[in-house]
Amino acid sequence: MHKASFAPVVAEGCRILVLGSLPGDASLAAGEYYAHPRNAFWPIMATLTGRQLPELAWPARYAALLACGIGLWDTVGRATRRGSLDTALREVAPNPLGELLAGLPQVQCIACNGQTAGRLARQQLGADSRLCILPSTSPALTLPLADKLAHWQHALAPVLNR
Repeated sequence: MHKASFAPVVAEGCRILVLGSLPGDASLAAGEYYAHPRNAFWPIMATLTGRQLPELAWPARYAALLACGIGLWDTVGRATRRGSLDTALREVAPNPLGELLAGLPQVQCIACNGQTAGRLARQQLGADSRLCILPSTSPALTLPLADKLAHWQHALAPVLNR
């Protein structure tokens, strides 16, 4: 099945850009980032930002993230994929990450949500020192939430607390 990513959720003051690979089927069906109810993204971001993000409507979630300097996008612009797993990605057409980042000069951390996002970001951005590959927030990665949170907190807290 042909699938496409969403538009970036960014603003001029973004200091952190979170890059996923390509939204899963639950997110694509909802038309929103990280919409699968068991995805740990929103609970992790709630802890890091101190905001009750999972309880907010989608536009308010995005506004709250942006107010904290956090933007969202994906490394994959279009691909074919049966199901939601990154291992099923085929015919990948990347999003233009370099172009987006050129317009976001305050980005200090490019947080890749999982190994696939990290690999694809490195293919485009090379050894950019801002790249940080973090455990996927997907429920497909069975790492306990506390462990996922610890990795994300270690990478993002220094930038959030500046």
